[in-house]
Amino acid sequence: MSKDKVALVVDSTAYLPAELAQKYNMHVIPLLVNWGGESLRDNVDITADQFYARLQREREMPTTSQPSPGDFLEVYKKAAETAGSIVCVTISSELSGTYASAIAARDMMGDFPIEVVDSKSTVMGLGFMALAAAEAIAAGADYREAAAAARALVPRMRLLFVVDTLEFLHRGGRIGGASRYVGTLLSIKPILTLEDGKIEPLDKVRTKKKALAKMLTIAEKELRGQTSFRIAVQNAAAPAEGSQIANEVKKKFGLTNVIQSDISPVIGTHVGPGAIAIVYYVEP
Repeated sequence: MSKDKVALVVDSTAYLPAELAQKYNMHVIPLLVNWGGESLRDNVDITADQFYARLQREREMPTTSQPSPGDFLEVYKKAAETAGSIVCVTISSELSGTYASAIAARDMMGDFPIEVVDSKSTVMGLGFMALAAAEAIAAGADYREAAAAARALVPRMRLLFVVDTLEFLHRGGRIGGASRYVGTLLSIKPILTLEDGKIEPLDKVRTKKKALAKMLTIAEKELRGQTSFRIAVQNAAAPAEGSQIANEVKKKFGLTNVIQSDISPVIGTHVGPGAIAIVYYVEP
């Protein structure tokens, strides 16, 4: 064990591109999809392609659950074999009990130094915070400094998304302030965001095409004049739309590359197929 080395733990809803998770040797702990009597580990026992294909043919809908404190404890112990401290970054505590499990497991580790960060976000909002911690560690930060680098992004992170239907958010109890749109015409497509870790509506339009265009307009307005920012585009079983939006982002901001990744089973359970997200923040 190296007392100077800091291990980084992140939950699976970050949906970081695999090469980034591998580059920084992140320990990824999966959330669970509960389906047909099985508890399937996110992106381990069930992939995005398998999940969305099964979602189309099954009547029974899946549910999700957080890793147990014991699951986190196992990962912490493994990380502690080669590191002297740990930083753990999790999905918003307003969306999942994952943060509570991470804290409980930290307490089980006694005086072993662990910082747990509530991202108040998910998908690449969480992913960007994990990357900030990873880059800080690579630059020589200790575990407190790395956790501070992640926490500094919490108020700066912006996550916008459009769903094909509110049915999945409503059924999963994650709908937040967007509940005001439940029961409206099917053609209404809300633009949603996360505020203090909770889902809230920003605007609504009558078609998905217009909703995606409006989402891009919001991002463009908020990033206008900024020269140092990061941005990602994610999709749930909608790769063509995801690539289209990513290309639009490149054009609008003069970028050659934009992080793209799939929204996999756990978050897909709640947003449903067809969801598109744009995640960005201005560098501190």
